[in-house]
Amino acid sequence: MKITKAVVTAGGLGTRMLPATKTVPKEMLPLADKPVIQYVIEEAVASGISDILVVTNRAKSAVDDYFDYTPELEEKLASAGKIEELEAVRRTADIANVFYVRQKETLGLGHAVWRARRFVGNEPFAVLLGDDVTMADVPVTRQLIDAAEQYGASAVGTQRVPADAISKYSSLKVEPLGGRVFRVEDMNEKPRPEEMFSEYAILGRYVLSHEIFDILEGTSPGYGGEIQLTDGLRTLCRRSPMVAVDFEGRRYDTGSLRGFLEATVDFSLKHADIGEWMREFIKKRAGEL
Repeated sequence: MKITKAVVTAGGLGTRMLPATKTVPKEMLPLADKPVIQYVIEEAVASGISDILVVTNRAKSAVDDYFDYTPELEEKLASAGKIEELEAVRRTADIANVFYVRQKETLGLGHAVWRARRFVGNEPFAVLLGDDVTMADVPVTRQLIDAAEQYGASAVGTQRVPADAISKYSSLKVEPLGGRVFRVEDMNEKPRPEEMFSEYAILGRYVLSHEIFDILEGTSPGYGGEIQLTDGLRTLCRRSPMVAVDFEGRRYDTGSLRGFLEATVDFSLKHADIGEWMREFIKKRAGEL
């Protein structure tokens, strides 16, 4: 199972981060010196992905522009001798083969993934949510690809979440296979605590068979009146093997203010240029409280 394609979903309206996202896509908000979506795409590339489709909407042209060349800026940087800055902006345009398709209506994550059908064809592919950033020694998408290849199955990324928070996620019914990998038997979308299968939730990373497209095409709107990817995955796991990977690393929901601020602090602390300054700044502020 050779996986070279990924779909990055970035069509959401960013309502949890208003008013900041009124005119700026949430995926373009900066974590240290890079926008959120660059971390997501860098994870895909580090996992062996070469072709990436970003699913956007009509308000997200800034995403398209960011991964393109900027001749005027590059010329000014070159003439000013700012070679390091020039290399940084060129690197974003050359990071991968990045393509785009618009989700013309906000019909849910399942619909956004379905829009990638022609791009993917009959190949297995990865899905990364454009506002979910991870920090891990081994890229989370790579961890899923390895498990998918080992078991000949689709794979979803999971970690435990508190029972009182499971209603924000999809709950998995799983059986251990070995190590941090589980067989997926069932799932449900945003359950109440009494409806959950387990505290294992799907967290923003997937490796899927192309069978998902036929399933999503016939999936009716579910929770919130949207076409839920979870509903399609529920059918997929009953038709063909699916595993859940309790991935090593930390995941940040940067589409929420708390998650975005947590990621800002943690990625700043890891930054080569400002990490030490940030550490001392936090210590100083903590002492003043």
